[in-house]
Amino acid sequence: QVHLVESGGGLVQPGGSLRLSCRASGLTFSSYYMRWYRQAPGKQRELVAGITSVGTSTNYADSMKGRFTISRDNDKNIVYLQMDSLKPEDTAVYYCKAVYKVRNYWGQGTQVTVSS
Repeated sequence: QVHLVESGGGLVQPGGSLRLSCRASGLTFSSYYMRWYRQAPGKQRELVAGITSVGTSTNYADSMKGRFTISRDNDKNIVYLQMDSLKPEDTAVYYCKAVYKVRNYWGQGTQVTVSS
């Protein structure tokens, strides 16, 4: 059975940093494209960043470019999201997603709150 477990969320002040982790099990992690999404209250879920299966290419939503960095460790089956210069509008539940052809799996999410 596939499990994706996010961690690392919490409360941080504006301008601060957090690193989210998503640990995968039950799948061949190195075959999967990994993405981070987020969903703020009352808003649709949106793509934050993505990384190819071997980590050679990444992409970001425009509002996250230069502030967020996605990376992965295929030996540990973990994908990371380093978030810097956080803003109150980054407050959301952050989810990771694993994608391989027609298969896709979601984690349960981790809450990030940016507030003073």
